[in-house]
Amino acid sequence: MADVNRGNRPLSPHLTIYRPQLTSMTSILTRITGNALLITALLIVWWFLAAATSAEYFDTVNGVLTSWFGDLVLTLSVLGLWYHTLAGIRHLIWDTGRMLDIPTAEKLGWTALIGSVVLTILTIIIV
Repeated sequence: MADVNRGNRPLSPHLTIYRPQLTSMTSILTRITGNALLITALLIVWWFLAAATSAEYFDTVNGVLTSWFGDLVLTLSVLGLWYHTLAGIRHLIWDTGRMLDIPTAEKLGWTALIGSVVLTILTIIIV
């Protein structure tokens, strides 16, 4: 039977209705950093292949990766790696059934965000 009340029903909830929550944003960021790390891995493979190919090709690829743009990409990759690692640890904790209440979950989200920035800065300073 056709739904005669179709025009009066509310729309399905979507991003313009829901307020973004920290846990959802950190979940999306975890997926983004995971995909970005794949691109970083491809850049590193490109660098290794260039090293195995010829000195001229290696100089070209190494010039790209050590330029200001390459430094920016690799620094953001380190940030993404730290964030993805800390978010993965957070999910391992959740897999045990612990810290699932909203206030603690938000604290873990802030820990992953702030911790990744701090660990990235420490990595840059030490390395």
